[in-house]
Amino acid sequence: MTLMIAFDRRAGLSSLFALVLGMAAPNMALAAPDNAGPRLIASQPAQGARVAGPKTILLTFSDAMTPSQTVANIVMTAMPGMDHHGEMLIRNFTPIWSNANRSLTLHLRQALPTGSYDVRWQGKSGSGQGGKGAISFEVR
Repeated sequence: MTLMIAFDRRAGLSSLFALVLGMAAPNMALAAPDNAGPRLIASQPAQGARVAGPKTILLTFSDAMTPSQTVANIVMTAMPGMDHHGEMLIRNFTPIWSNANRSLTLHLRQALPTGSYDVRWQGKSGSGQGGKGAISFEVR
């Protein structure tokens, strides 16, 4: 079988290259990069933990983050004895960066009361890649 390709100079070499590449590896999928952006690699309290009234929350990221473009929120998602408890934003903390902007410590003025919590983060690494995530834990 002979394959004939009509090449139009106006189409450019990139079209020809894409066609040849597609014929050479028709089942080859383009893979996303392994590290598409910053991610949370550790936290204290840990995901799913049950702890007694913490006064600090530590988030450790895979990449150095840009503090001015990274935020974390503590959200109370449930309170014992209160059916249909709506989410409540906790505001009594100070964020402190350390470890070359890979660690963010949230220093609370008062220990968290009994309930369920999410810590939700969103930000950019020093290389400009964005990421977001959350951890959930309970205070007993």
